[in-house]
Amino acid sequence: MRNLALASMAALALTACATAPVVAQAPATGQVAENPADQLKAFPAATASQKRHVLIVPPVANEDELKVELLIGKTQQVDCNQHMLAGEIETRTAEGWGYDYYVVPRLGPGASTLMGCPANSTREAFVTIPQQTLVRYNSRLPVVIYTPEDAEIRYRIWRAGEVRGLN
Repeated sequence: MRNLALASMAALALTACATAPVVAQAPATGQVAENPADQLKAFPAATASQKRHVLIVPPVANEDELKVELLIGKTQQVDCNQHMLAGEIETRTAEGWGYDYYVVPRLGPGASTLMGCPANSTREAFVTIPQQTLVRYNSRLPVVIYTPEDAEIRYRIWRAGEVRGLN
């Protein structure tokens, strides 16, 4: 029971370090691996209706203290309500390699709250699916995500904070 409590406290102690969009077929860090094609040969090619997004994170000390949060969505015109898209992230494993990759088979119309909004309250916003996935931070292996062609991927880097006792 104590281990569960410590794990819960560690999860609550996460703090966001960065957030940025992921560009399809390009490292988000601006750094290219020695041979990016070698890193991607373990992963399947995108189908005609998909886009493959590749996130390469830079090496840092204590990578076990970091997580990458994947945010999948679209930029849309919205009103003052809270909006979300329908969809889910599936984790799959590259056969023969054992590496995980992520697939969003479809993004559907979503839901929103139904508050009355003032006139001229529309704005452009990044609307996401409700499921946000935390994945292991690993600078030696890219994070590969397959989405419908009109989807965008953004991410946040999270760092574990100080673990405090329950007194």
